[in-house]
Amino acid sequence: MVVTDGQGIPLGVSLHSASPHEVKLANKTIEKLGKKPERLICDKAYDSEKLRDELKERGIEIIAPHRKKRKIKIQNGRKL
Repeated sequence: MVVTDGQGIPLGVSLHSASPHEVKLANKTIEKLGKKPERLICDKAYDSEKLRDELKERGIEIIAPHRKKRKIKIQNGRKL
């Protein structure tokens, strides 16, 4: 997993086997950044209530498209 800035410059890297889901690795990778990002722009694999809650507690906004099966849409007028 790689976290980049707005210009695509890598800020943090975390290598793992292919078996863990990306959502479970997000917090570990963010901790390696050194400073807290204001927001994360992710793909729909990161659309998880648990991850959203954990990042919100840390003051990080997550912007990710909703999965098809999401029952409650929470980002009307998304910043995407």
